[in-house]
Amino acid sequence: MIFHDRLDAGRRLATRLNYLRGQDVVVLGLPRGGVPLAFEVAKELGAPLDLIVVRKLGVPFQPELAMGALGEGGVLVTNDEIVRMAGISPDQFAQVLARERGEVTRRAERFRGDHPAVPLSGRIALIVDDGIATGSTAQAACKVARALGAAKVILAVPVGAADSIRLLSNDADEVICLHIPKMLSAVGEWYEDFSATSDEEVVNLLREAAKIIPSKPNTLHPVATPNLLGRDEEIEVVVGSVHLAGHLVVPEGAIGMVIFAHGSGSSRNSPRNRAVAAALNKNGLATLLFDLLTPAEESDRSNVFDIELLAGRLLDATRWLDSQTGLANLPVGYFGASTGAAAALWAAADPTAKITAVVSRGGRADLAGSRLSQVRAATLLIVGGRDEVVIELNRQAEAQLHCESQLVVVPGATHLFEEPGTLERVAELASDWFITHLRL
Repeated sequence: MIFHDRLDAGRRLATRLNYLRGQDVVVLGLPRGGVPLAFEVAKELGAPLDLIVVRKLGVPFQPELAMGALGEGGVLVTNDEIVRMAGISPDQFAQVLARERGEVTRRAERFRGDHPAVPLSGRIALIVDDGIATGSTAQAACKVARALGAAKVILAVPVGAADSIRLLSNDADEVICLHIPKMLSAVGEWYEDFSATSDEEVVNLLREAAKIIPSKPNTLHPVATPNLLGRDEEIEVVVGSVHLAGHLVVPEGAIGMVIFAHGSGSSRNSPRNRAVAAALNKNGLATLLFDLLTPAEESDRSNVFDIELLAGRLLDATRWLDSQTGLANLPVGYFGASTGAAAALWAAADPTAKITAVVSRGGRADLAGSRLSQVRAATLLIVGGRDEVVIELNRQAEAQLHCESQLVVVPGATHLFEEPGTLERVAELASDWFITHLRL
């Protein structure tokens, strides 16, 4: 199957995706080449058109080798194996991250101008590109959409490499590909005209789509009222003179509040933490995910591993929440991942915090040091069965706890719990622990 050009491919793809018409879909083109196709799909479905800006994080001395990807909203996807194999230092990683963060911001502003991004929370994110070779950019885009709250992620392309399409089924709920050739060395081989898409063309297509397909309100998650109950939105957490970006969800009749502390190199948009938070929300628990540091502070890598500083931010955020109308009487728990778990335990040891429960996912609980013996909150330590070093560190940490505690090893899971079913098990364990210990 050969496509004449991107418009032809987009129209054929739109026909295949017609079954989504009438559903709460946001069509997301991957700039630049995916936007012309996404425009045709959006017209066919009568759905709003937007884009997802993703930048590969290349190894400094081998830029084509991806050690991760960065998306809008600070969503960061890292390949820890590549980072270790390439011997990338924290400073080197930070330099690449800072450069690409600026490029993500520049491109998003260039393409959208003054128009805000279309909300994805609770909706179907339909990601469209002109083809898939290695799939690294598409994988990152799927994670970004998920982190931004999409209830379902569908990836649609006209042509793709078989191995990549198969692997991407782990990141998207559905993968639609019109043609999977036996051999694919370059996407452009399957187009008669594969001329480059310019920035100007992307801008013009977004403007045209906005005129003919107005962005619909999010029917699954209406705009929140000033009342905190039933709230689901991005907020600013005020800690002293610092304002930190956060995401707050408060279900009706919430039985408790869980504050998340992310690990180094991550943010409030961590796809794994967002997935766990969504499970907690379904079980009647409110959640707050927030950035522990400002962008300027993150540029100094020493801050990322300053457990006392991070714990202080966690405590300040806890006190700030307690001052908010409707939340003051909710019992509070902490969910910490990686180094964030150490910050959670350090903060929980503060007698003024009144933390009821702590859950650690793949956490470096040992980094809480002498503060472990002062923790009184019921503590659940969850570690992957293939994360042998961290298992031992957690065993040593649990021995220092003088509170109700439990260490659970999830079979087959590595440090990031990326294996099928393992993160779902974490969410199940965390939900049970918090419901038991936070219930009023």
